[in-house]
Amino acid sequence: MNSIVERWVQTCRRELLDRPLIWNQHHLIHTLREFEQFYNEHRPHQGIANARPLHPLPEPITDPDESACLDIHRADRLGGLLHEYHHAA
Repeated sequence: MNSIVERWVQTCRRELLDRPLIWNQHHLIHTLREFEQFYNEHRPHQGIANARPLHPLPEPITDPDESACLDIHRADRLGGLLHEYHHAA
């Protein structure tokens, strides 16, 4: 368990806590909860074919013309510190 916890702490510190100024305990808890939700629900994970942990793998794009007309929208979280990208429907 130590290696798993150490990996989480390193990721959390490198991607989140080294960037903003944390004001108090309430702000820290809010920031960590937002990052945890982003980490588990949206963030791509390189080791598992870029699949999110709680979602199945997306269908591959086989037609080259489909990739040319992708409409991508960006949503900012934590004041622009974290970015989520979604395909427009």
